Amino acid sequence: MDGLTGLLDGPRARGAFLLRCQLDPPWSVRLEDEVPLSVTAVVRGGMWAVPDEGEPVAAGPGDVLVAVGPDHWTIADSPESPVDAVIHPGQHCTTPDGRPLVEEMHQGVRSWGNSATGRTVLLTGAYGLEGEVGRRLLQALPRFVLLTADELGSPLVPLLADEITKDAPGQDAVLDRLLDLLLIAVLRAWFARPGSEPPAWYLGQSDPVVGPPLRLLQHHPDHPWTVAELAAAGGVSRAAFARRFTDVVGEPPMAFLTGWRLALAADLLREPGATLATVARRVGYSTPFALSAAFKRQYGVSPRDHRAALA
Repeated sequence: MDGLTGLLDGPRARGAFLLRCQLDPPWSVRLEDEVPLSVTAVVRGGMWAVPDEGEPVAAGPGDVLVAVGPDHWTIADSPESPVDAVIHPGQHCTTPDGRPLVEEMHQGVRSWGNSATGRTVLLTGAYGLEGEVGRRLLQALPRFVLLTADELGSPLVPLLADEITKDAPGQDAVLDRLLDLLLIAVLRAWFARPGSEPPAWYLGQSDPVVGPPLRLLQHHPDHPWTVAELAAAGGVSRAAFARRFTDVVGEPPMAFLTGWRLALAADLLREPGATLATVARRVGYSTPFALSAAFKRQYGVSPRDHRAALA
């Protein structure tokens, strides 16, 4: 499992909140839901993303905006439009003075807004994920990631728009997967842009020497890897591999493996019923004690305290 897969396959990445917004101007929605990650696609019309600090960002038809981090922000038909709705944690919606808007803004299956048709139509998905594996990727992203329709070059936005209002068996799972695919497409395109700064390990996956061993570490953290085995997978000597890996990824292979194992362990500890012994085996530690000691060195708390804090 690489970092991009981990972002979407972690214990908290399922069941993203997904909604179609149908809006006639003027409109302005204050987003105070504090989700770590959201995706907004413009189907029709346009919008402005307005951070509390920084410059507003405009998006048009087919564009997709990924917002990173829990900071509050606003979407509107114009940066000057007054806020008329506020989204709180748990996707609870009110007017600015606290009056509930659930019934007033309901427009059908997974649809919400001030219009039955909407000069502007947006698709928005909010991920409630919080994980160490995903954080490794999200830390490399700016507050807003905007891809235009031309840059994205994907049919996923109209496909998601077509599926979002269907009320068929298993539809929530279908929508989760489509939203995941859209997010992957955006992040891949973003990291491929000139001037982007993807994580070193992300770039390392395409390196002819580092890539194959790096994928082995990510997909099989339970294996007792040695530098010699990894060098053989890269087709070079141990010394050459260690130098190349450190140059490309930014840390030696065994240091990367340790960090990766502990990030996975931190996420696996969220799973109901997961024992420390089970997690230790899954991430390559011989005993729960060995994992606990390494975990506390890395995060400053024991696995037990980490799990208690999550609860």
